Amino acid sequence: MAPSGGPLHDGRPGRRNAGVRPPPLVVRAQAAARELGLEVSCSPEAGALLHVLAARRGVFRVAEIGTGYGIRAAWIVSALPPGTPFVTVAADPRRATEVARLFESDPGVQVLAGDWRELLPAHAPFDLLVSHTGEKHADVDVESTVGLLAPGGTVVLDGLTPERSLPDPARELWLGHPWLAAVEVWTTPATAAIVAVRI
Repeated sequence: MAPSGGPLHDGRPGRRNAGVRPPPLVVRAQAAARELGLEVSCSPEAGALLHVLAARRGVFRVAEIGTGYGIRAAWIVSALPPGTPFVTVAADPRRATEVARLFESDPGVQVLAGDWRELLPAHAPFDLLVSHTGEKHADVDVESTVGLLAPGGTVVLDGLTPERSLPDPARELWLGHPWLAAVEVWTTPATAAIVAVRI
C-alpha cells in the first residue's frame, strides 16, 4: 500500500499516478467548471474513492449516471487503462457537449445525452457503475441500476449526507437489497457514499 499522499499506482505503462492530489485530467475538469462559474462539487476524498475503485483489476467496462461537469468522470478515467470503455450520461445535451470536449482525446470515453434508462442498457453489463444523486437518491431506480451490473460488479451511490435523524426508505433499499453486499462509507464529515457489489 502506498504511503499517505503517495502514488496510487506503481508507474506501469498506461496508468497515471495520483495520491490525494487530483490527477491532471481532474485539474482540467475543475478549471473548466470554474470558468463557467460553477462550484466544484466532487471532493478530493470522494474522487479518490472512485479512482481507487476504478483502478482495480477486472474493471473492463464503466458507466456513470449523472455527468455533472465531468469531474467524477475525470477521477474515474484517470485510473483506467487508455481505451477502457467508459460511458457517462447527462440529462442536459448542452452539458454533455461541454464535458465531451474534456475527453475528446480518449477513444474509450462516450458522453451521451438523454435518459440513462434508455441509453445504458446497450452498453451493459458494467463492472463499475457510479450514480451521483445527492439527496435525490430516492429518485434512483434501484432495480434498473442493479440490472446494469455484471456479476461481481460494483455500484457507487455518492453525494449522500451521512447525518440523518429520520428513517430513509430509499437508502435502505440499497443497503438491504438481496442482490447486493452494500455498505455506507463517509467520504468527508459532511458527505457519504454507498458502495455495493452485486452478488
